[in-house]
Amino acid sequence: MIKSMRQPTLETLGLGTVLEIFQRGQMPVNTHDLVEQVFGNSESRGSLVISGVNGIVGAGKAMQLSSRLEQFGVGIVGLDFPGTPDGVGRQYQGLVRAFGKKRADKVMANIIQLTYDGVHLPSELNELQPRFLLEAIPEILDIKKAHYKLFRGIFPEIEIRSVTSGFPSSELGVGIAHPAFPHEINKVWEVVEPEPSPITQLFWALGLIPISVSDHWSFILDVLFCGITLAGLRYHNATNMPFWKIDKYIRKIIGPNPFRAHDVIGAKGANFLTWSCLHHLAEKYGELFRPTVDLVEHKESGQNWYPPNHFRPVVNWHLEGDEEEEFLSWIQGALFQMASLLLYEKRGHFSHINAIGELCAQFRRGILAVIREAGTDTAVRRVEAYHKLHPEAAKNTWYPSVFEEMENPEWQQLYVNAEHDGKVGVITIGRESYNSDVDSELNRAINWLKAEKILKVIVTGDFHLSTQMVGADTNEFFPALDNRDEGFRISSSWSKTARRLHNEFQVSVGYVNGKRCLGGFLELFMHCHYLISRDDAVLGMPEVTLPVVPGMEGCHWPFRKANREDWPKLLQLLLSGKSVAAGETVGWLVDYAAPMEEALQTVWKIVTEGDHGLQRRRIEEGVLKGIPLDVPLSDPDSPETEAARKAIMETVQNSCGVALPEALTIQARHSADFMTSDTCRRGVIGAEFSRVMTV
Repeated sequence: MIKSMRQPTLETLGLGTVLEIFQRGQMPVNTHDLVEQVFGNSESRGSLVISGVNGIVGAGKAMQLSSRLEQFGVGIVGLDFPGTPDGVGRQYQGLVRAFGKKRADKVMANIIQLTYDGVHLPSELNELQPRFLLEAIPEILDIKKAHYKLFRGIFPEIEIRSVTSGFPSSELGVGIAHPAFPHEINKVWEVVEPEPSPITQLFWALGLIPISVSDHWSFILDVLFCGITLAGLRYHNATNMPFWKIDKYIRKIIGPNPFRAHDVIGAKGANFLTWSCLHHLAEKYGELFRPTVDLVEHKESGQNWYPPNHFRPVVNWHLEGDEEEEFLSWIQGALFQMASLLLYEKRGHFSHINAIGELCAQFRRGILAVIREAGTDTAVRRVEAYHKLHPEAAKNTWYPSVFEEMENPEWQQLYVNAEHDGKVGVITIGRESYNSDVDSELNRAINWLKAEKILKVIVTGDFHLSTQMVGADTNEFFPALDNRDEGFRISSSWSKTARRLHNEFQVSVGYVNGKRCLGGFLELFMHCHYLISRDDAVLGMPEVTLPVVPGMEGCHWPFRKANREDWPKLLQLLLSGKSVAAGETVGWLVDYAAPMEEALQTVWKIVTEGDHGLQRRRIEEGVLKGIPLDVPLSDPDSPETEAARKAIMETVQNSCGVALPEALTIQARHSADFMTSDTCRRGVIGAEFSRVMTV
């Protein structure tokens, strides 16, 4: 029997738990088998039809799905009206940049484009055997229903999913697969269906991120994104602050630029979709969601929200004193109230609600993580302050009681979960960048496993929301640019968390299950007694390119585990910033790399004392002598890179030149010192800080 801190998100897809993946030594489903379930066997393989293929959603998803299904012999049929602009053709150059010309040509050749009059389907469809229709036509309910009737009349067995932004499945009569923008690259789909289907599981097996949500108006993404747009509009009405300036403040406190996003997507279509979502939400839930006059006007005109660049500085508004607090009440108050509705209606797994804001709406931290940090009393007060500014919103759709349950595991473990079978534990991380939320939750997961008397642990991604692990969340470093103590706190506390994986378990195994593991996450996994990886994963330490000094012991810990002759390879990794395939690092960085199933089985052998044949590498706790003073490197591409190499090299020498107990503090000080330097300010993090925080 498997016990979990909270439900694994993988279970919501009908795919079991992460621990079961390791127990079986294989993934829960097979891509080839799912292709046959959905599209038929190789002798009678059917096709995927995307209607409205020349629209921004249809064209983007044609690229994304063709690039994944072409190798299985599943053709993509793009259907649209005659004379519509060629949205598919516009995607070609993006494909070339992503895959190269040869692969791009194969993906495009797999797409057959047909036209129809909206009433009669083209006869060519019969030969193409449509098995699955992905509908991406305009958001008009009667037209959508007629479209489904047309297809079902000719292909009664066809599976249908709508990409609709707002209409629930109960209104449409079909399942929902609502994709996030940008449609060519964002892998998240909000899925509404009675139970997990082979289509949803196929999406997962193809490397996409389907997320199960409940059947309510506008789902989760559009409640949050349309909601933050509406909050900005209400603030504009109250203060007359320009939309572009409101965007700057929203970006500072939450992350996205909602008005700019509408312009980038295409104001005419995006304005209509936002209006449509909010209009239907208001009909169902009341004034919290009622579109403003400005939105109605922009929906009718298709006008951009931003003026030309040369007009923006004319009214360069700055918030002062109590004005910033009022701004927070307008924006956070509305979002917190909307979040209470999402929780009250049980629209999704807590981790899903939180992740959708980050992965789709560009929130720097998920809305539930923000509310959790504020605490129940502060969150409720923020909404009450919003109600004083917008009294109509107080009449309904406010459920403060949902915030009184923050001590529950669903609230406390938004990003990190733990499972065990009584002997072996698994810690899963469902966020692609490491931040203070992940750090706190990781500590709670370790504490829980220890309380459950689990001595052997696997640490890995969650096989769902995190398809890669890209390192530390650089937003965490903003306070450290001006405050050395803050930089030291982050580096030392995160390093102490990582050391727990080494110090507090009999056996710990880090397993890289995604396509890459970089920076802080690689440093975290290095602290496990064994590091196992898929052989096609990419590993790297890109800090020198930012530039920062690695802060989770990457400048000494791997040297203490590696043979002396491999130290130059570690220096190359640190000083070049270039990534390397996991299979090329066996023995000096990872302990074993193999194809997925073989790697999974090896991990399980290690934690169950099976015959894995690997020697556990010990940590050298004393002073390391003979660290090379230089390694062959290409010339630095900037003065910042040169300065970062020097700082990293100095950190390596100093932290390796002391015993292990002292090394953590030495490295944390170097990391903190460099973050306050002019060099760091001129780099990626400093530039991002100026862009986000300077308004």
